[in-house]
Amino acid sequence: MTAWETEDGPVYLRLRAMIAAAILRGEYEAGDQLPSVRALAAQYGANPLTVAKAYQTFQDDGYVEVRRGVGMFILPGAVDRLRVAERERFLSSHWPKVRDHIALIGLDPADLLDRETA
Repeated sequence: MTAWETEDGPVYLRLRAMIAAAILRGEYEAGDQLPSVRALAAQYGANPLTVAKAYQTFQDDGYVEVRRGVGMFILPGAVDRLRVAERERFLSSHWPKVRDHIALIGLDPADLLDRETA
């Protein structure tokens, strides 16, 4: 399952998380054009207005620039700044829940680090 299918919250934030993950994986780099709103909406079966709202968050945060009539492009330095922001988001929002769940079910964090991924 993808983040799109599993994360809670508004659809535009789930889309934003998917786009951010693609950027952080290196699928889009500084200077690259993001897919058009219509193309991304078709790809994920989402409403174009919802995709536009997700894209707007990247513009508001200064990660992309819109070139009128051309598209949306990743700005220089955006990938590193996005990585820092996503780390902070994880540490402040996700990690406390994960840490509490680890304690609740009695897992030893050291065992988790030694465990191989499936």
